[in-house]
Amino acid sequence: MKIAVNTRLLQKDKLEGIGWFSHEILKRIVINHPEHQFYFIFDRKYDDSFIFANNVFPVVVPPPTRHPVLYYIWFEFQIPRFLKKIKADIFLSPDGFLTLKTKIPQITVIHDICFVHYPNQLPFFNKKYNNYYFPKFAKIAKHILTVSQFSKNDISNTYNIDKDKITVCYNAAQSIYTPISDEIKIETKKKYSQGEDYFVFVGALHPRKNITGLLKSFDIFKKSGNYSQKLIVVGNLMHKTQDIFDTLANLKFRDDVIFTGRLNNENLHQVLASATALVYIPFFEGFGIPLVEAMSCEIPIISGNASSLPEIANEAALYTDADNHKKTADLMQQIVENKELRKNLIEKGKIQLKKFSWDKSAEIMWDCILKVYQENA
Repeated sequence: MKIAVNTRLLQKDKLEGIGWFSHEILKRIVINHPEHQFYFIFDRKYDDSFIFANNVFPVVVPPPTRHPVLYYIWFEFQIPRFLKKIKADIFLSPDGFLTLKTKIPQITVIHDICFVHYPNQLPFFNKKYNNYYFPKFAKIAKHILTVSQFSKNDISNTYNIDKDKITVCYNAAQSIYTPISDEIKIETKKKYSQGEDYFVFVGALHPRKNITGLLKSFDIFKKSGNYSQKLIVVGNLMHKTQDIFDTLANLKFRDDVIFTGRLNNENLHQVLASATALVYIPFFEGFGIPLVEAMSCEIPIISGNASSLPEIANEAALYTDADNHKKTADLMQQIVENKELRKNLIEKGKIQLKKFSWDKSAEIMWDCILKVYQENA
């Protein structure tokens, strides 16, 4: 087979959730199936570390694609030309985007459709593009993969897609996320939190992640007792983030909130594994990779109860409504004061982790590729 793959989100030192999903699964697939040819389509200069095996043929197809106008040019003109040129058997797109201008069978991974439920949290043109094109992508795809049962049901119900056409293919944690020694925890706290214990949030900073609710909850927690804990917020600024800093300015304990920006894998691992708990209360999530990373690092979790989060964390988390700041603060207090509770959540996390494997997910994706190829040969 000649399998063309949209790899535009494989960018060195800039991998986010979808990028890591693409990296981990594609690496396994191309190595496990050397008899097939994989054409990795980048929209800019690529790093050689993404060329995972000799059966990967990288190509740069301009223009760099980071705006809806450029999405349109790339997917509706450049991609169809390239697919025709190489006579591709399959087009695989791990970021949800497809082209409407090819007859070549297409497989997409739609991680979630948060833009349907929270359209105003996206820039105007992204909102318009996604809500116009994704229903069409879902219809023309020969098969859809997604990252949770919640997202499968959401895509099926929203776009009227037969559930047999959608396969769940979970994310997992990278192997670097493991428990760490007490000595490393002490050094990490010295580096990031003035030596104090802390709660941590990991994720891009934009409205869907509910950073403002997290800040308000933390302030209530701090006011409720003589607690030394700080809050570390790890992640890049995205769009519509002014509310975060307006909220921060009004906190009594704003000096106990630390924004690190993006951290590399090693530093993120140390910060996460040294935390008292992960607090992750977004309004909407298709999967929630930080939950699995936290379980891998053996720290407890306070999670929102919306969308896919209970499916992913199961019994390894305490749950709260995203808007219930008092309850979230109460759960922070419980985590700090109850050693047995923390231990119990960690043990349940070890059990839950068994559901998430990049190897297993790569096999699931490959089975879908084979099925689509055989049905359209």
